Amino acid sequence: MTNMRFDGTSSYVAANDLTVAVNASIALERPLLVKGEPGTGKTELAKQVASALGLELLEWHVKSTTKAQQGLYEYDAVSRLRDSQLGDERVQDVKNYIKKGKLWEAFTSEKKVVLLIDEIDKADIEFPNDLLQELDKMEFHVYETGEVVKARNRPIIIITSNNEKELPDAFLRRCFFHYISFPNSDVLTKIIDVHYPDIKKTLVSAALTQFYEIRETPGLKK
Repeated sequence: MTNMRFDGTSSYVAANDLTVAVNASIALERPLLVKGEPGTGKTELAKQVASALGLELLEWHVKSTTKAQQGLYEYDAVSRLRDSQLGDERVQDVKNYIKKGKLWEAFTSEKKVVLLIDEIDKADIEFPNDLLQELDKMEFHVYETGEVVKARNRPIIIITSNNEKELPDAFLRRCFFHYISFPNSDVLTKIIDVHYPDIKKTLVSAALTQFYEIRETPGLKK
């Protein structure tokens, strides 16, 4: 697995600078932070990297209410208390009330995986900082059981951001960063060719002309 290399796929047109960023992230074993406008293929990149390298993809979609701890594990103390009141024997083992998060799954996977942390900028500003140690050391402590979960195989981590808010400097320093620019007309034509190979070239040309004119209109967003 030391010679893993991403060069795009038959269904994903990746610019040269993007493939360089992905391969540098893999070689340096650092998370790849991908920023760009919505619709530039950030989330799809993780799926295509996993497909191209023959690896399983684990997806952690971040919301405004998501906490970093949820990526590690969650302890359901309420269910344990309820079961204890009902005399359930499951309460004797605290592991019955621990739900593994996506980082736990990635760390304990028998094979190397691709872990997508999608739209990290949706969460609270402290969310990235709360993952610093885990991403650095590739391990974390489970306080309820006293065990330490360590990565068997260091996952390929791809983190996406729509650039809606600034991320902490300490977090940025630990990532390999790449900004996916919105594709120009030539690149967009290649993307269309991949998905619609039989479409009329004149139609594509006319549509792209209209598209970029609308895109350049002041005050309009996606």
